[in-house]
Order: sequence, then C-alpha cells, then structure tokens
Amino acid sequence: MENDCIFCKIVKGDIPSNKIYEDEETFAFLDIAPVNLGHTLVISKEHFPNIYETPEEVMAHMMKTAKKVSIALKALDAEGVNVTMNNNFAAGQVVFHSHIHVIPRFTNDGFELWHGKRGYKDGEKEEIAQKIIAKL
Repeated sequence: MENDCIFCKIVKGDIPSNKIYEDEETFAFLDIAPVNLGHTLVISKEHFPNIYETPEEVMAHMMKTAKKVSIALKALDAEGVNVTMNNNFAAGQVVFHSHIHVIPRFTNDGFELWHGKRGYKDGEKEEIAQKIIAKL
C-alpha cells in the first residue's frame, strides 16, 4: 500500500466509500463522480499504479470482479455496460492505482464513446501490426 494513495486509504478503511463488493484481492466501490448512477470502480487491494505494473493474475481477478459487478448492475435496469481502464496521463488516468471502471449504460444517457480517427495509409496497417507483434 502506498501511504498517499487515496484508493489504498479506501481499502484500509481510512477514507469512507460505498463498498459494492470485496474479496481477498479486489475491492469495488461507487465512483464519487459517476458517469451514470451505479458507476463502480474495481481496484486491486495491493497497490499497482497501472496495467503495465499489475501482475497478470491480479488483472485477471480484477476482470472477474468487474464481470460480477457488470451482472449486478442489471439491478439498476442497465441496458448495457462499459468496462474500461485508463492508464497514464495521456489516457486520462487520474488516480494512479490500478482500477477498472464499470459503467452502467442506458439508451440516450448522453455518454458518448470516442470517435475513430483517420484511416490507415497504404501499407501502414501492416507496419503498425508488425511493430505491435514484435513486442508481444
């Protein structure tokens, strides 16, 4: 746990939260600035700053918890769900403790998804794919 991390303080009970779910590895609670009511954050109890530093087995368990929460959001008559994770400043990460957003969705709720950018130039898709494959 990190001493100055707000999510670590929530896990320890130093900061109150509206807990939705807890098990040995994860903790899920309502986001204080929800996109839609019921917007839940699933965090690892152990401090990891982002997806890059979170061990695979911890990420897998976080995703299992996110699925449980997604199913539970049907209690709010959610018509769908977004499951997303922001990593680093460029992606909009604000709290640097590994967490997954589980956002209930409703028709015409005003929450918009990102818009695609330009298409690939000739040969660019293949070049990009090869760069990614080389790192796997």
